[in-house]
Amino acid sequence: MTDRADEGRHQPGPGRQWEESYSFDFASPDGSLGGYVRLGVRPGDGVTWYWAAFVSGSAGPHPPLVLVRDHDVPLPRGRSLEVRTSGLWADHTCETPLEHWTVGVEAFGVALDDPREAFAGERGDLCPLGLDLEWEATSAARPEPGTGYEQPCTVHGEVLVGSERIELDGVGWRSHRWGDRDWWSAGVDRQAWAGGHFDDGTPFATTEVDAVTNDGLILTADLRALGLSATPLAHAPVALPGPGGRTTRLDRALCRYESPDGRRATGWVEQLTPPPPG
Repeated sequence: MTDRADEGRHQPGPGRQWEESYSFDFASPDGSLGGYVRLGVRPGDGVTWYWAAFVSGSAGPHPPLVLVRDHDVPLPRGRSLEVRTSGLWADHTCETPLEHWTVGVEAFGVALDDPREAFAGERGDLCPLGLDLEWEATSAARPEPGTGYEQPCTVHGEVLVGSERIELDGVGWRSHRWGDRDWWSAGVDRQAWAGGHFDDGTPFATTEVDAVTNDGLILTADLRALGLSATPLAHAPVALPGPGGRTTRLDRALCRYESPDGRRATGWVEQLTPPPPG
C-alpha cells in the first residue's frame, strides 16, 4: 500500500543526481489531443526542471505541439509545489491524498510544426499555454518500492492554447518518484514507460516496452506482456542537456494502441535515448 504521507515532498538524498518528480499526463479518449506536465525538483543543482506540453493528434486548428521546457526554474519554497519564473507560473495541489490533484499552469511555450525541433534549439513561435485540470483517481496507486508510485485517473478541466479554450473530459496517469536519477548514463533505470486506458476505461501501465526509434522519436512500440502495439499520433519530446555537452533525448508520444483481439486504447509511450558513452 502507498502511504498517504508520501504524496508530500521527501528529504533530499546526497549528491546532485537526486531528484523528486511529479508527473501528470492526459489524453482525450479518441486521441485527438493530449498533453503532460512534469515538475522535477533537483536540490543538488539548486533548480527545478519544468516541462509542459500540448499535442494535437489530428488535423485541426491547434498547433501539433506546444512545448514548455525550462531547466532553470527556482526551487519551490518549503513544502509547496508552486513554481514561478519569467514566462511561467504553475502550481500542483494535492486536494485529497491518493485521490485528487489539481494542476494550474500559465506559461509561454513554443509552437513547433516538427517535433524534431525540440532536439534542435526549439525554434518556433511563442504560444500561450494554460492548464486548469483535475486528476481524480480511478483505482489505488501502484507502488514502486522505495522509489515512488503511479496512479490512473480521469482528467477534466480546461486547456488554453493560444486564444482557444478547450474543455477536456479525458483520462490519464499521474506519478510521483524520488531518488537518484542519472539521465545521461547508458544504463539509466527506467528507459521506457507506457500507460493508457482501453476504450472501456480499463487502465494499464508497464515499463516493458520494445520501442523502435529514429533520431530519438518513437516510430512504433510493442507492449508484449500486455499484447498491445502502439502507433504514435503526436510527439512531445524534450532535450536534456547534461555534463560535457552530452544530451539525452526523451520522446513522449501520444499513441493509439491495438491488440490482436481488436481491443483499442489511448495513452502515452515514453522512450529515453541517452548519448553514446564517452
